Amino acid sequence: MDLLERLITIFAENGYVAVWIALTICGLGLPLPEDVTLVAGGVIAGLGYANVHAMFAMCMIGVLLGDATVFLLGRRYGNAMLKWRWIARLLPPERFEVVQHKFARYGNRVLFVARFLPGMRTTIYLSAGATRRVSLLRFLLIDAIAALISVPVWVYLGYFGADNHVWLMKWMQRGQNSMWLLLGLALLCVLWLWWRHRRQRISQDD
Repeated sequence: MDLLERLITIFAENGYVAVWIALTICGLGLPLPEDVTLVAGGVIAGLGYANVHAMFAMCMIGVLLGDATVFLLGRRYGNAMLKWRWIARLLPPERFEVVQHKFARYGNRVLFVARFLPGMRTTIYLSAGATRRVSLLRFLLIDAIAALISVPVWVYLGYFGADNHVWLMKWMQRGQNSMWLLLGLALLCVLWLWWRHRRQRISQDD
């Protein structure tokens, strides 16, 4: 709650630009929760400091720019970035290899699911750029589809809960749980598709 209150104060004083900067920081993997940042943007709209629809649009742009920056860093510097100090902490070589393997195997599905994994999002986007297996346009399309699920939930939740923080915190918790539920369902779908594909291959071999 303290972080949310601090962000609300900063955003109310500095407007859309502050929200955009904060979301860029989130995208770069620094320790600032994206969901709390989006809710804070919605809250200041609910308090009359911004237009909620313009805030939603600004948040979408901020999220996509932050993600694209990480992707392009991976694309531009590849394996060389693993020697950078802050990248080495975030993405040690063994984790980089695991993520690359998963991305090579599951491709678009990994990119889509990564949007709902704060702890893994940056590493997956860096790896996706480094592999050069996906174009920037395709990356942005997949990322935008996933962001259209998560971003409006948090922004409009903050907007409607601006005057009732007890209600807001309750629904933030429920929203986080719902995101995990959606992720679990997505993983189950992936496992089912994998099982069906494997079964078809076995049938063809027989």
